[in-house]
Amino acid sequence: MTDLDDATALIATMGEAARDAAVELAQATPQQKQTALTTAADALRRRQAEILAANHKDMQFGRDKGLADSMLDRLRLDDSRLRGIEDGLRAVAAQRDPVGEVVTEWDRPNGLHIQRVRTPIGVIGVIYESRPNVTADAGALALKSGNAVILRGGSESLHSSQAIHACMVEGLRRAGLPEAAIQLVPTRDRAAVTAMLQAQGLIDVIIPRGGKGLVGLVQQEARVPVFAHLEGICHIYVDRDADPEKARRVVLNAKTRRTGICGAAECLLIDRQYYTQHGPALVEALLQAGVEVRAEGDLARIPGTVLAEPDDFGREFLDMIIAAKLVDGVDGAIAHIRRHGSQHTESILTENDATVRRFFAGLDSAILMHNASTQFADGGEFGMGAEIGIATGKLHARGPVGAEQLTSFKYLVTGDGAVRV
Repeated sequence: MTDLDDATALIATMGEAARDAAVELAQATPQQKQTALTTAADALRRRQAEILAANHKDMQFGRDKGLADSMLDRLRLDDSRLRGIEDGLRAVAAQRDPVGEVVTEWDRPNGLHIQRVRTPIGVIGVIYESRPNVTADAGALALKSGNAVILRGGSESLHSSQAIHACMVEGLRRAGLPEAAIQLVPTRDRAAVTAMLQAQGLIDVIIPRGGKGLVGLVQQEARVPVFAHLEGICHIYVDRDADPEKARRVVLNAKTRRTGICGAAECLLIDRQYYTQHGPALVEALLQAGVEVRAEGDLARIPGTVLAEPDDFGREFLDMIIAAKLVDGVDGAIAHIRRHGSQHTESILTENDATVRRFFAGLDSAILMHNASTQFADGGEFGMGAEIGIATGKLHARGPVGAEQLTSFKYLVTGDGAVRV
């Protein structure tokens, strides 16, 4: 047998178990789900030393593999990040259960009462790189929304993901839910990814969470529907009516807080009139913070900047690098973003409400912000407890994908002996 044959058999076995589990999950009570998630959070705290030891192995594997610093940052766990994962589990547990929610209802003259009700999708496949926290986030959100999930983490995060997955399984056991509700592919073999992408009839939707290479591969080869974004090419536009101190604070945070996440700003657009009035202070602040500024035009004359290449605009650096240029007002910013953006997240800094309305109307990115750092592009920050990813497509789910976005709907129709004439 080939590696793909072995992987296909493995995913088929996991998929059948997941489909059986999904039937039970669709009928699970909100209390069962809450018990499973809070128990998992308790286990995560109790097993902290074990999880950090596993992560130490993964970090060494990543260094030996030659992972970039930004990828190692995604992989690394510490006390603070583990607390964040635990808090995310508890937050999802405390949320309203979306399954069975009546979205809308109405009566018809023909005597029918119709309800549109949220229902689980079924079986979700999540393929991710580096970030072991996705094991908990994806497992929690799938469970909350009544879906079974098959997780395929990156090869570099295998030990960490397995340690976190064990906590999730402990929660399922405690709640009397099937262990197959949250499964982790137990191999680094990349053939498992191909097998998942071809698992029609077993997996209902694939969610990739990783770099452009992974997401592009998934979108090209998947035979099941995909929720995905290719890149987080996030722009931040400083308008002529921006407050300089707000702009400095937000721009620095958007770029430097964490450079390896998809919500990090990758391009700074400055209104020409703002630059004439306030000078190079924003760019200088980035330089002082250790950011490499790849600048175009007048900005390239600022000492310390690097002359931008054409492909620096529309590029996801995931590093202490940002592209920067002057634009002619909000329309210039909109035109640039429409040409170079990835429809992920864009932010405008201004005190002019009319300009904000123009920016919001002129762009169709999944997330648009006003006077806020692009680093807020995160399901946890949106009050979702966690997220599986940021979807930039236009069908079904857009923006942070939380529990509610992992449901579909069905119609419940009630009559009283109604017949159609």
